[in-house]
Amino acid sequence: MTTTYPFSAIVGMDGLRLALLLNAVSPAVGGVLVRGEKGTAKSTAVRAIAALLPEVDVVAGCRFSCDPAAPDPSCPDGPHEPGTGEARPARMVELPVGASEDRLVGALDIERALSDGVKAFEPGLLADAHRGVLYVDEVNLLHDHLIDLLLDAAAMGASYVEREGVSVRHAARFLLVGTMNPEEGELRPQLLDRFGLTVEVAASRDTGERVEVVRRRLAYDEDPEGFAARWAADEEALRERIAAARALLPRVGLGDRALRQIAAVCAGFEVDGMRADIVTARTATALAAWAGRTDVRTEDVRGAALLSLPHRRRRAPFDAPGLDEDKLDEILRRFEEDDPEPDPDPGPEGPGDGPDGSDGPDDTGGGQEGAGDGAREQTPPTAPEPSVPDQRGGEHETAEREDGSARTDRDGGAADPGEGDGGTGGAGGERAAVGAAEPFRTRRLDVPGLGEGAAGRRSRARSAHGRTTGARRPRGTLSALHLTATVRAAAPHQRARGRSGPGLLVRRDDLREAVREGREGNLVLFVVDASGSMAARKRMSAIKGAVLSLLLDAYQRRDKVGLITFRGADAELALPPTSSVDAAAVRLERLPTGGRTPLAAGLLKAREVLRVERLRDPARRPLLVVVTDGRATEARRSGGPAPVERAGRAARMLAGDGVASVVVDCESGPVRLGLAGTLAGELRGTRVTLDELRADSVTALVRDVRNVSNPRRAA
Repeated sequence: MTTTYPFSAIVGMDGLRLALLLNAVSPAVGGVLVRGEKGTAKSTAVRAIAALLPEVDVVAGCRFSCDPAAPDPSCPDGPHEPGTGEARPARMVELPVGASEDRLVGALDIERALSDGVKAFEPGLLADAHRGVLYVDEVNLLHDHLIDLLLDAAAMGASYVEREGVSVRHAARFLLVGTMNPEEGELRPQLLDRFGLTVEVAASRDTGERVEVVRRRLAYDEDPEGFAARWAADEEALRERIAAARALLPRVGLGDRALRQIAAVCAGFEVDGMRADIVTARTATALAAWAGRTDVRTEDVRGAALLSLPHRRRRAPFDAPGLDEDKLDEILRRFEEDDPEPDPDPGPEGPGDGPDGSDGPDDTGGGQEGAGDGAREQTPPTAPEPSVPDQRGGEHETAEREDGSARTDRDGGAADPGEGDGGTGGAGGERAAVGAAEPFRTRRLDVPGLGEGAAGRRSRARSAHGRTTGARRPRGTLSALHLTATVRAAAPHQRARGRSGPGLLVRRDDLREAVREGREGNLVLFVVDASGSMAARKRMSAIKGAVLSLLLDAYQRRDKVGLITFRGADAELALPPTSSVDAAAVRLERLPTGGRTPLAAGLLKAREVLRVERLRDPARRPLLVVVTDGRATEARRSGGPAPVERAGRAARMLAGDGVASVVVDCESGPVRLGLAGTLAGELRGTRVTLDELRADSVTALVRDVRNVSNPRRAA
């Protein structure tokens, strides 16, 4: 049996440790979402907390861990008579990213349900986690429907399995802990809101602390059992403190003044809905119990707000979660002025009367749990300030042409204003990044045909969820029964099978599963022209606003995105395909402009990226979005084709690969060359203007992108 790394031996990470401990004291807090970079011991901390949970009494032989003192009347293994049971440690169940719906919620034996009329149910991970810990690593990579099932069960304390009129319900109350790396993509705001608390973790920059982390980890790897034995006393003290706080929790009073304080904080941060108030109240109560007090104080409200509000303060998909502590202190200060606290009446339980003799989480003066005071060093965390991307692009400086003139290029029409000599895109032709205009709601752009990619909200696809379009023989485990088709398949054989009663005799060969059509997520690859012809500040701001709007649309439709930019002499993969739309937005915001327009290089780079991604994820269909005015002005090679001709060849190669594409025409001004329309024709795609991209535009827009099998020129 593997020895778990001791919770009390974890160095630093005060906020994470406190959030986990508060959920251990009061599971009603609603779980923890741990956000942080890779390699920060998120999983180690989660696995360690499970070992500290008190043992649970269960009904002997019950697969659903029913409490013998109050058995679940709906338990599929029931009914159970109240009585004594057997004690066992609380479980920690891990949900793999690739788990199926049946593995999560359980599965019904449809054949036995139809033929024998019995509810033969195989429990899933939600049943295994009942009265324990359910840990979801990389929760942001789970399919949306699995996250919905998971969070619904966590909110209701029960899991429901419905299959064609046959239903099973069982209790599912657990401590939900999810971890994620924001670089790999965000959760939707409404799903973020379902986690009670959130914490940000990052590797310490303190040399001494990092040395201690490495020292302890090496000692644990060398002798896990011996290392755990050295921390056994601290672990036992922490376990006793959790039990004492649990026992004290029902006696903690949440007075009207504390409730008004919580309401003032939540209203001051303009959080949506009422869940924030409820979670903050529960967390403040758990903090008081953890400190060994029966009254909720201002410091409890403050500590609870730091844990429960950062992810609810998020105002837009590309905003980093966070909480302004100065604003929080100002709100609490104003509350104190308007509603001063009366002189406290010292009771038998003061700040120094915690279960272990400490003053609770605010009197330690530090947060190095495991440095000798495992159970006694819990402090409310300090939320990190949200990072603000550099709107100027950092190292880039604005550089204007000295004469302010525009040249004429015989290969591609008017040359790019602001280009550097020789088309190198050097400092002489580069302009600083400009901010994006206000994003808007875009029309949906679909990939034609019927795909089979990951679940999403963009293009039509065969899916486990959606409208039923037909039936077929099962492929593997039957999960979605098509009842009508099954009855039709079984009906002709009833006499031969000797049916004598009213029941229908169904065999496995009769079963049919539903074929459903839903929506898939696509790979949206942006190819953005950042050359001098796009460098006018107002124009580039509008273009960035359009791309940002498309990124927002991709975020909402659960797409992967990539970003290629081209300017000067070459194209650059600014962001490899990723689920982190936030990262693409940051790269876009920092994008400088200037230099010539190597359109062919941008298209060829896109073709190479799509080729590699097709090997990695063949089921995910791509959508190419080229944002340009269609000009091509680059240094012409001796004897080689003109830049426009090279761009046309690259476009025809992409069309030959069957890549669905959209050209967002950014050309403006009274004289227009129509080069973007020509490019769309070469790509066998669709051309749209910035105005047509808006969902509220009166201009009609063909939504479906035409592929190579159905070419269309859009002018």
